[in-house]
Amino acid sequence: MYRKILCYGDSNTFGYDPRSYLGGRYPESIRWTTLLEQQGWIVFNAGENGRSIPRHEWEIESVLQMIYQLEPDIVTIMLGSNDLLQSPSLSAEECASRMDHFLKCLLEKPLPCELLLIAPPPMTFGAWVNDSKTIKVSRDLPRYYQAAADRLGTHFVDSGAWDIDLTFDGVHFSEAGHLTFAKQIIKYLTTCFCPQ
Repeated sequence: MYRKILCYGDSNTFGYDPRSYLGGRYPESIRWTTLLEQQGWIVFNAGENGRSIPRHEWEIESVLQMIYQLEPDIVTIMLGSNDLLQSPSLSAEECASRMDHFLKCLLEKPLPCELLLIAPPPMTFGAWVNDSKTIKVSRDLPRYYQAAADRLGTHFVDSGAWDIDLTFDGVHFSEAGHLTFAKQIIKYLTTCFCPQ
């Protein structure tokens, strides 16, 4: 039975509270990773504010070393929003190409785990997002991610189908968003990795 999970992602995995200007987090009782832990999973939260998809060899190697050290059963990867915010000209296809490269590099090595690619929920207009192009690209991203996952044989889920509530900035999960995400990811993991 799968029980050890490494959650690799950005601020929405870290549990960032956008009401904090110093990188503060929601209380543990709110974060989706903690809620997953309360369901019996051993969770390693590897979320980091501002993280984009690893592209450099040293970044990818650090992820591999983390996997080898922790030996999780599953690694969830939810990234891409920062790539789109930091590079407004980036297309959904180009962002997915970055993810494809990252996953390929991981899969070139013998891994003790399965990979689950999670498409982040699409962004909305807010304090961090003021152009419709970025929103459209974030909405298009899941289908390109799914194509990459299909090619590489990794698991995939689109969290955009979960109706995740975002805060005033249009990017980060609200408290309600964390609760919804937790409920849906627990359901997905239970169904796909721990069938009764």
